[in-house]
Amino acid sequence: MIVRYLEDRQGTEYDVRTPNWNSRRLLLKEDGVGFSLHDTLIKAGTETMIWYKHHIEAVYCIDGEGEIELFETRQKFPIRAGMMYVLNDHEKHWLRGKTDMRMVCVFNPPCTGREVHDEEGAYEAAL
Repeated sequence: MIVRYLEDRQGTEYDVRTPNWNSRRLLLKEDGVGFSLHDTLIKAGTETMIWYKHHIEAVYCIDGEGEIELFETRQKFPIRAGMMYVLNDHEKHWLRGKTDMRMVCVFNPPCTGREVHDEEGAYEAAL
């Protein structure tokens, strides 16, 4: 059994920060459960281009407001507390924070813990 508390991950190497977001990595590849689990904060007024071409991501918003816009179709979806989306076809998208947002994110294959988006908006392929 694995038990972790968010406050034990904050401010450590498991708290990955960029100018637009910070992701507190709760479960990782090294844990051997087949997925990773992240508690992510998206900053108000930010826009991030993302393309998880090597991962499937499920996202559940638990606080705040924003929007996701699909790159190919320009279709927009409002994000608010209680909204869930899954990038099951590796959709390239823009993620915008209208307010600060708190998201719970699940990745398959699991992340190693140090990933940040590359110039294409992707994480490296899992090895």
